[in-house]
Amino acid sequence: MRRRNLLAGAATLAAARSFPAIAQTGAQGSRVLRFVPQANLANPDPVWTTTVVAANHAYMIWDLLWGLDEKLTPQYQMLAGAETSDDKRTWHLTLREGLLWHDGAPVRGVDCIASLARWMKRDGFGQRIASQLEEMKPVDDRRFDIVLKKPFPLLPYACTSCFIMPERMAKTDAFQQIGEYVGSGPYRFVRDQWVSGSRAVYERFDKYVPRAEPPSFTAGAKRANFDRVEWIVMPDPATAAAALQTGEVDWVEQPLSDLVPTLRRAPGVVVDNVDLLGSIGIIRFNHLQPPFNNVKLRRALLPAVDQSDFVAAVMGPEAATLGRTGIGVWAPGTPMATDAGLEVLTGKRDVALAKKLVAESGYKGEKVVLMAPTDFPVVNAIAQVTRGVCEAIGLNVEYVSTDWGTLVARRASKEPVEKGGWSIFCTYGDGLSYGNPGTHTTLWGNGLQGWFGWYDSPRMEALRGAWFDAPDLETQKKLGREMQLVAMDEVPYIPIGLWYQPIGRRTNVNGILKATRPLFWEVRKT
Repeated sequence: MRRRNLLAGAATLAAARSFPAIAQTGAQGSRVLRFVPQANLANPDPVWTTTVVAANHAYMIWDLLWGLDEKLTPQYQMLAGAETSDDKRTWHLTLREGLLWHDGAPVRGVDCIASLARWMKRDGFGQRIASQLEEMKPVDDRRFDIVLKKPFPLLPYACTSCFIMPERMAKTDAFQQIGEYVGSGPYRFVRDQWVSGSRAVYERFDKYVPRAEPPSFTAGAKRANFDRVEWIVMPDPATAAAALQTGEVDWVEQPLSDLVPTLRRAPGVVVDNVDLLGSIGIIRFNHLQPPFNNVKLRRALLPAVDQSDFVAAVMGPEAATLGRTGIGVWAPGTPMATDAGLEVLTGKRDVALAKKLVAESGYKGEKVVLMAPTDFPVVNAIAQVTRGVCEAIGLNVEYVSTDWGTLVARRASKEPVEKGGWSIFCTYGDGLSYGNPGTHTTLWGNGLQGWFGWYDSPRMEALRGAWFDAPDLETQKKLGREMQLVAMDEVPYIPIGLWYQPIGRRTNVNGILKATRPLFWEVRKT
């Protein structure tokens, strides 16, 4: 309670100060949107990195062949249409007219082919498509074909996560960062004004042609109503809340939950819940290096993890209304959601049992390097609770406080902790990403080819492969249940609860779509 009072007081004091920003008044203010993102945009390549902030950036400047509507149904986005051959192995795709890159060049089929090829090397759905791909070939500038060895009816859904880039950029190795950021979406990235740790700037692309359909999640019309959108990085949540109250910023993506009651009372401010599926937090282990290459030690943590503690740390006074426990590997509200095997997380919490399991695991006091980002309040809160759990059951924890960009870089290291490696980091993902085996990167069991932590599980991969080939939804659900049982046994990570993240906005900012992330089309000032 003391921490919350201090934070609320800090917000009030900070609001009384003059914030170092250009005031937005009159017509000029209506054409500029100032937004405080959840974290610093350190790595803007959505293929090279899986950070949420990089994906949010990607939706600003790149477009998709298909978008998802609020019902999670794929709809044509860059495409004018798609046809399949009689044997369902060939997809004939046609781009809609008028698509241009931000440098004025037309979007072509070869751009799409190169983008798909790069994406397939890193994405779960993409890797599955690649495994049964025969060829991709251009027909002309606006048409191209995808030829498969066998039917893959999930291809439209899969492609809703593939951002289309110019061919020259998409030919960059998937394990190297791109060197430029030219897109075809409603906003363009002003790279020369990007200062990592401070701000990112976007300008309206006046040659973008929105679709005629109503906007819905990432599908339909994407009308840019601002000449300029500025992302202002503010690691201190009290400063961000104060800036929102004074009108120096228009929209805060993730106001700290302890400050939400203050924002609800502030004149000119609205706290909204536009979160479509919520966010799921996780504790991720390094499966390559001691001590968590030992599955018995990973299992030992389960009795000590209380999801309500984590949700409370993230949501504070909002936990009762915007938090949820009893969370497994699949997001609630998605078809795969199940309670199979969840008793290890929902039963009576027992620290004494966890200590006993630690002793029985063979753990001999090896150092546990837990990375925590000081400039990312939500993840930092999860890390602090994780530290308490680890110390309570007798683990030798080295708590490494760093910024998010450094953490993201370090988590790519496969070295032992003595050589700059790591043992645990915490993060979270939107419910859409945790909705099926194609997008749930944390659940992939493909070892060194997989997500950070490099979980290796032939059992999980066999089930995931069967899911892609399942003939119907009921079979997919059965496989999803079995995958959760394997996850509770092998513990690739620990889910620590779900929360619906409210946003803070000025009362004159309207049109924000219900989604799993901040989307900037259709947003306007009135």
